Amino acid sequence: MKRAPTPRKPSLPIEVRGSARLPLGMPPAQFLRDYWQKRPLLIRNAFPDFVPPIQPEDLAGLACEDGALSRLIRHDEARERWQVKTGPLSEDDFAKTGDANWTLLVQDVDKWDADVASLLEAFAFLPDWRVDDIMISYAEPGGGVGAHVDQYDVFLLQGLGQRHWAISTDPDAPKDFRPDVELKQLREFTPTHEWLLEPGDMLYLPPGLPHDGVAFGGPCMTISVGMRAPSQAELIGDLADYLAERLHEDQRYADPDLAPAKAPGEIDAAALARLRRALPFAAALDEDTLRDWFGRFITRYRNAQAPAPPDRPLGEAALRKQLASGARLLRHPWSRMAWSRGKSGCTLYANGQAWSAPLALARQLCAQREVVVDAAPSTAAGELLLALVNEGHLVPRKARRR
Repeated sequence: MKRAPTPRKPSLPIEVRGSARLPLGMPPAQFLRDYWQKRPLLIRNAFPDFVPPIQPEDLAGLACEDGALSRLIRHDEARERWQVKTGPLSEDDFAKTGDANWTLLVQDVDKWDADVASLLEAFAFLPDWRVDDIMISYAEPGGGVGAHVDQYDVFLLQGLGQRHWAISTDPDAPKDFRPDVELKQLREFTPTHEWLLEPGDMLYLPPGLPHDGVAFGGPCMTISVGMRAPSQAELIGDLADYLAERLHEDQRYADPDLAPAKAPGEIDAAALARLRRALPFAAALDEDTLRDWFGRFITRYRNAQAPAPPDRPLGEAALRKQLASGARLLRHPWSRMAWSRGKSGCTLYANGQAWSAPLALARQLCAQREVVVDAAPSTAAGELLLALVNEGHLVPRKARRR
């Protein structure tokens, strides 16, 4: 007897219709469960009969204020060039814009205008501290900022005119940036969904979703409610600063259990164990991360100066020729080195930099101030020595004549 196939769960709609009672087109709990930070959602008529709380001329006036954060972006379609002017702006800046292919962005408008701030009441289902700001963009036909991704959740409410939105839900879509544009525009963008939004329509986008919005047909104003999403780097950096301010100066790295060094310059397992005891949150770090951080940190610690690279970089062939003639490599007095072994092999640290290194060579470089190496070093050793010479850590000296 054949088993009946398991019925598939119906896919969630990407487009719904809102109302004055349900701006999200569904209860907030359902939106948070099914869409928040998971998938995009277009809500038609999220704000019925919507009237923008600020007029374009008032937004332009705000962009001219000293304390306002604003940008004027113009797109030269013929030459595919983008020009960005950061505020405060002036009337002359707007006089040069023309009637197409430009957009004005003003951030933190909710801090300046009470009517704009009142829009946040519709988003009270989110923690207040999660909301960053309301940014408003005004654009003439063709105006936009190009295809890009945001690293935070955003609600894009159409306030005036029409805007064409294109998004990509392809999980494998490339997200590298164009090198020739000041804006962080995507090098490639192939949309999977496209819509034309009318006043009162709202598009929700989770973080990291490629999208592109372009003003269509006439003047356009879009109200962006953006969320605050600190990066891990911001969180850890601020936490480290917070803890550092509260730790006493006499609380230091200590090694009363120190045994004679088996290999000069090695950051060994015992040192890492002491670090975990000395650092408030080091226990959460994996061993490779802790080792790599400490190797970089301790080799630049208290370095008042650093070695200067040579005026002309040395080539591989030239270095091998010098080594073959018996040249010695002197460690620069300002070069501070250490090495450590991990799962991925041996790493040499010098003044905050790190290189993969043959174990024997790393030990030799840390143990000796004057290094004599094989006339024909291995490829890995040769690459490391060349890098250290061109960074100024090792200085070639000709062999002494007898």
